[in-house]
Formats: sequence, C-alpha cells, structure tokens
Amino acid sequence: MRTIVVLAALLASSAALAQSNAPASGAAPMVGDRPLVQIKPKGDKAAGRPSVADRMKACLEIEDATKERLDCFDAIHPPKPTKAGAKSKPAKTAADCRQVKEEDERLACYNGFADKPAAAPRPAAAPKAAAPKT
Repeated sequence: MRTIVVLAALLASSAALAQSNAPASGAAPMVGDRPLVQIKPKGDKAAGRPSVADRMKACLEIEDATKERLDCFDAIHPPKPTKAGAKSKPAKTAADCRQVKEEDERLACYNGFADKPAAAPRPAAAPKAAAPKT
C-alpha cells in the first residue's frame, strides 16, 4: 500500500514539473524556441455579396431581349470576344457566354444558363453488400 502512495506522489510531482509556466497574455505561444504559427480565418468579404447565380436570376427580372438585360449579364461576366478567325465552341458555363461576339446570341446564351435551375447534388451510391456464401 505504501508503494502505491509513493508511486502516485512521484507521478503527480513529475507531471507538475513537466508543465511550463503559462506565457504572458500578450505573448504568442511558443513551440520550442519558435513562435506557434496560428492560421486565422479569412474575413467574410463576400458575406454581403450575392452569388453569381443569384445575380443572374436578378437579371431575369428585367424584360427579355433588351439591352438592359444584356448589360446586367455583362456586368456579371464582362464580354471578352474571341479573335475573328477563331471558331466559337458551345458554351459549357455561363462565363463562356462572354466570348460570343453578337449581342443577341450572347443574350440568348446567358438566358439559357440563367433559366436552368442549379443542379442538385447526386446522392452518394450505397456500398454494395457482399453476397453470402453458400
């Protein structure tokens, strides 16, 4: 019984000695002789700004086939026409519409993406159960 008490006292004292003094409140925590690097989260810069999809939906409230609606879409994705000799590929995203040179075609391209609802995420496939051996 006496050895258990001595062993417990020894472990408690060694744990107390292993702890270092807490750093001053203004000092950075140290790892060895170097300061601990702490990564701070970025501020919510885009918290007040709606997403691109929401801004494109807002453009749909403007009357269709008007210069104002095209200007609204162009404010989101500024036009960047391709070179005269380059062949235009079909747009895969709304940002690709900015490469269309003709205003009517560009507006039709933007309308096609803005009218589509956002794709819902697919549910994960359930793992297949192993067939019992017979």
